[in-house]
Amino acid sequence: QVQLVESGGGLVQAGGSLRLSCAASGSISSSNVMGWYRQVPGKQRELVADITNVGRTHYADSVKGRFTISRDNAKNTVLLQMNSLKPEDTAVYYCASRPMGPYLPNYWGQGTQVTVSS
Repeated sequence: QVQLVESGGGLVQAGGSLRLSCAASGSISSSNVMGWYRQVPGKQRELVADITNVGRTHYADSVKGRFTISRDNAKNTVLLQMNSLKPEDTAVYYCASRPMGPYLPNYWGQGTQVTVSS
């Protein structure tokens, strides 16, 4: 079975940092794009950042310069370093995997809560 296991969520004050980790196991293709998404009540889930197997990255405008996504293919892990956190970053964050191309994610993690207090 494919499994994405997330860790690192929590409660921090504005200006603080968190690092989210996603450990992948099972039969996920090594060529899949890995990404982080977030969702708040009443709003649709949005892409935060993603990274290809060769290290190409995309970031939402709202997190550029503050968040960094990285990938360790040997360890099958994806990280999201979040710095200078703002209250508007508060959301449930999800790790996800999708094939290259115009595809929706086919695997999701369980989600981890990130709360940033003012």
